[in-house]
Amino acid sequence: MEKLIITAALTGAEVTREQQPNLSLTPQEIADEAYECYKAGVSIVHVHARDKNGNPSQDFEIYKEISKKIKEKCDVIFQPSTGGAVWHSFEERMQPLKLNPEMATLSAGTCNFGDDIFVNSKEYIEKFALEMKNRGIKPEIEVFERGMIQNAINLNKNGLIESPMHFDFVMGVPGAIPGNIDDLVYMVNKIPEDATWTVAGIGRFELSLAVHAILMGGHVRVGFEDNIYYKKGEKALSNVQLVERIVRISKEIGREIATPDEARKILNIKGS
Repeated sequence: MEKLIITAALTGAEVTREQQPNLSLTPQEIADEAYECYKAGVSIVHVHARDKNGNPSQDFEIYKEISKKIKEKCDVIFQPSTGGAVWHSFEERMQPLKLNPEMATLSAGTCNFGDDIFVNSKEYIEKFALEMKNRGIKPEIEVFERGMIQNAINLNKNGLIESPMHFDFVMGVPGAIPGNIDDLVYMVNKIPEDATWTVAGIGRFELSLAVHAILMGGHVRVGFEDNIYYKKGEKALSNVQLVERIVRISKEIGREIATPDEARKILNIKGS
C-alpha cells in the first residue's frame, strides 16, 4: 500500500475563535501552524484566508502573504481554497489561483451546506477547471454528493481535467452526503480506477472515516476546518494534535507517512 498523504485543513471559513480558541487567523499564525503540522507529518496544507478582523477572505494579497510565509519555513504543498465562504463571488473565489499554487480545490457541484447553499454552476466549474489547467495547477476535486463525481468525470472527458484525478470526499456536512462508512465505500467505488482520493470527515465523522481511509488505501484530511474536537466534549489543542493521532494510528497498522515530495509523486503533480 502506498504511503499515506495527510492534509491539514487549518482554519476554514466558518469556525470562529469563540468556538475554537486555538484557531489560527492571521497569515503568521496560519504559517506557523502549517509548519508545525508539516513537522508532525503533513504533506498538504489546505488554506482559507482571513482578513484583519478574522472574517473569511479570498483576497489575493492575503493568500500571497500566507503562501510566502509557509514557503519560508518548509516545502509542504500549499493548497488554497477556491470555495471560500458560501457568499463569496466567483471572481473572489478565483483570486488564489493567480499564485499558481501546486494544488487548489475545485468544488464539483452545488449542494446544501447547513442552512446555506454552496453554489457551483456548470459554467463556474468549467471556468475553474480551465483556469487550473492553463496554470498547471493540480485540482483536488471536492465532492459533497455522488453526482459531483460524474461532473468531474465529464470534465475529464472534455479535456478540462487531466488524468489521474484526485478526489476529496467531504462527508458529514449537514444537507449533503452523510459520514457513514458505507457511504465512503460507495463513493470510492464510483471513481476511476487510476484516481486517488482523500476523505474529510466533518465533526464526529472525522476519526472513523480517517481510520477506514487508511485501511482502504485512501488518504486523510483533518483539521479545525472540519472538526474542532479531539474527542467528545474535549476541544483539540491544535491542528497538530489531530494530525499526530492519524500518524500514530497509520504507523501502528504498518502504513508509513508520505513526505511532501512523495505526495507530489503519488498525486502526479507537475514538476515532481
